[in-house]
Amino acid sequence: MIVELGHFALILAFAVSMVQAIVPMIGAHRGWRGWMAVAEPAASAQFFLVALSFLALTYAFVTSDFSLRLVVANSHTDKPMLYKISGVWGNHEGSMLLWVLILTLFGACAAWFGQGLPPTLRARVLGVQSAIGTAFFAFILFTSNPFTRLQTPPMNGEDLNPLLQDPGLAFHPPFLYLGYVGLSMAFSFAVAALIEGRVDAAWARWVRPWTLAAWLFLTIGIALGSWWAYYELGWGGFWFWDPVENASFMPWLIAAALLHSAIVVEKREALKSWTILLAILAFGFSLIGTFIVRSGVITSVHAFANDPERGVFILAILAVFVGGALTLYAARAAAMEAKGVFSMVSRETALVMNNILLAVAAFVVFIGTVWPLIAEMAFDRKLSVGPPFFEAAFTPFFVALAIILPVGVLMPWKRARLPRVMQPLWGVLALAIAAGALTWAMQTGRSALAPIGMVLFVWVLGGAAMDIASRTGRGDWASRLRRLRNLPRADWGRATAHSGLGITIFGIAALMAWESEDIRVATVGEPFEVSGYEITLTSVDRVQGPNYNAIQAVMRVARDGREVAVLRPEKRSYPVAAMPTTEAAIDNGIFRDIYLVIGDAQDEGGWAVRTYIKPFANWIWAGAIVMALGGGLSLSDRRYRVAGGARKAVPGAVPAE
Repeated sequence: MIVELGHFALILAFAVSMVQAIVPMIGAHRGWRGWMAVAEPAASAQFFLVALSFLALTYAFVTSDFSLRLVVANSHTDKPMLYKISGVWGNHEGSMLLWVLILTLFGACAAWFGQGLPPTLRARVLGVQSAIGTAFFAFILFTSNPFTRLQTPPMNGEDLNPLLQDPGLAFHPPFLYLGYVGLSMAFSFAVAALIEGRVDAAWARWVRPWTLAAWLFLTIGIALGSWWAYYELGWGGFWFWDPVENASFMPWLIAAALLHSAIVVEKREALKSWTILLAILAFGFSLIGTFIVRSGVITSVHAFANDPERGVFILAILAVFVGGALTLYAARAAAMEAKGVFSMVSRETALVMNNILLAVAAFVVFIGTVWPLIAEMAFDRKLSVGPPFFEAAFTPFFVALAIILPVGVLMPWKRARLPRVMQPLWGVLALAIAAGALTWAMQTGRSALAPIGMVLFVWVLGGAAMDIASRTGRGDWASRLRRLRNLPRADWGRATAHSGLGITIFGIAALMAWESEDIRVATVGEPFEVSGYEITLTSVDRVQGPNYNAIQAVMRVARDGREVAVLRPEKRSYPVAAMPTTEAAIDNGIFRDIYLVIGDAQDEGGWAVRTYIKPFANWIWAGAIVMALGGGLSLSDRRYRVAGGARKAVPGAVPAE
């Protein structure tokens, strides 16, 4: 009964979405306030109906209702409760229900907190958002119904994919979807502005908080996915340029560009056309990611790899919304004339360069991701584009971005003098070069990667510190500290996010330059040495988990005769899913990780063991956390929650069509 109630709620939400997509749009066009007012209660109703549907599906998983086909395919009575719950979105159908839940949540938030918006713009934003929802409701109900019953329920289920039975993967998809779907709000604002034929500073102020929230959640989601890949897959890496990893990274890059571009629209009423295009492309790349994950056209350890018919449906959604938005964009080009002028040396120019570098970097990732598919379709050739291509093609753009960053944030609007801008940065530059030279002198190899990473790390962090210091003005230290305490949170957020980027850059460079790897057959009781650490395999035992069997090794790690850690890597087997997994054992540290993986028993005796010493690995995720913290600080600034006063003066105005 509860399952049927959830199914009915989903159908009812579909009907409400169609009403919300049509009635407020007509009302905004005609200037009918009553019709426009339909959008707000409809947005709330959609969210509550989808939430009821999602709770019904969750109830089915928690209670192991094996009359539901989705529960049979993705759950088991022996599975821990956390993974019973995460099993709701650990599959195609359930994850799409989570997708529309978040989509309707953002629409409801726009209705609840968008009272400062003009009625016509609010009605159009909610109408476009609901039109997206209508398309995905149709996709779920007609191709991916999560509430399909079985005529003859089995006694137990087939279990969730063992790779997904992990805390990192339990929380990774919700955060990622909050980012993916959150970009739909920027898209809705862009299309609504195009329909009105008006893009101004007030519009940019309204769109920035939604974009910032989406970027923040994407940052957390990508970091969780990277962390999971690092410790769960047993490969010892944090990023593999996998197609699904790239699918989340591309909208993150475009969203970052959109955030910076919207600043120029708000402050100087320039880059209007470019900002609208970025808003369309950001959500477009989110839809491309959805297509990659669910169409089965590209192989990935992360993909749902469903049948191509579902991929065609998503491709149709992509074509209708992105194609329609781009057509409208072309038609409204004249309405997006830039007003602000600026010189070649100015903050506007720095932000333009930032946008170009981020957009081109996203394009490089896109080409590398889809090129194997294009080559197979057009030239009948099977190609593989791996990390060497991405690292060689992508890295220069991010290095250039890091170099520009500290200079750009200190530049004034409209016109700047480079010598004056550089004055507080010369000391930072000297310190960065000295730190790079010291790193070069101390490292044993001759790779330039780590010294360059150190230079960029000090340069970006020093630039962020100078950014904050420059906003305290002049005078005695007491007055400057007082002004420092009163700085807007957005200023602190910007400096914090930029610092996080510098930390991540150094973590990646240090790990790639200084990592040590050792693969050998280890015998119980016989120590071996890796990078100054003495490692001894003391025992190998069989252990029983809640829904798996495992071979667990006990390995002692010592240095200079002192025990550093006792690690227990495992090789698990899940009988129901008939799938093995590798569980690495990691001794985490601020400056290094000791990473051990146990393999198979060898015929001649002993066990295959892989050992990695990974310097500064945790700095990668620490930097991501700091970036997300910076986004949260900026989002908490009151200025992000107050609509532009320019529109409030004429709340009932209806622009000419």
